Amino acid sequence: MTDSQGSSTSDDGVYTKGYFETRLAPDANREKVWVHLAKHFERWVQPDADVLELGAGWCDFSNKIKARRVVAMDIDAVVERAVAPHVQAEVGDCTDLSRFADNSFDVVFASNLVEHLERDQADRLLDEARRVLRPGGRLMLMQPNFRLNPGRYFDDFTHVAIFTDQSLSDYLVSRGYEVEEMHARFMPLTMKSSGSNLSFLVPWYLRSPIKPLAGQMLVVANPA
Repeated sequence: MTDSQGSSTSDDGVYTKGYFETRLAPDANREKVWVHLAKHFERWVQPDADVLELGAGWCDFSNKIKARRVVAMDIDAVVERAVAPHVQAEVGDCTDLSRFADNSFDVVFASNLVEHLERDQADRLLDEARRVLRPGGRLMLMQPNFRLNPGRYFDDFTHVAIFTDQSLSDYLVSRGYEVEEMHARFMPLTMKSSGSNLSFLVPWYLRSPIKPLAGQMLVVANPA
């Protein structure tokens, strides 16, 4: 069986064997970082918004963002265990959003997802996200920027696609979006580091025009 990330899964909804243990193990410091990120994202996510997170994993974004309705979707059933009580868990292929009606959400968010997809899968994900977004809605993608740290881009053995701030912007426009904001330098490439316990510095890092070790970008786009 093949999942939306182009990887082998079992029938009970398990992502690539060993992935959560090697690349996305539970990490209390990462959760602290996401508290600050969620606060930062409030400028694009209104309190009365309906929000869908794709590739939610441990639901770091979904559990911490403030919104009227939050849905966390992932191919791996870990999402059912990870969601907070106020978050709706959905196990399924993130390139198939047929369970959701047109114009269902104000925000669709994904962190470190599109680089795991083959191009035809990424096409479907972006098209489906555009379908379920309401007019004036936002697609928010946070993911590695190959331009900033090419030497470590494939440290994640499930990465199959390369994107830079320029190519991702162009790709979104080609799929019917308008880029509202592109932050080419947003966060470090990974939160798995000896400095990850310095989460109290995240607000400073997000505000600072100087971003040492930056490897992740953030793009905010609207359906055209």
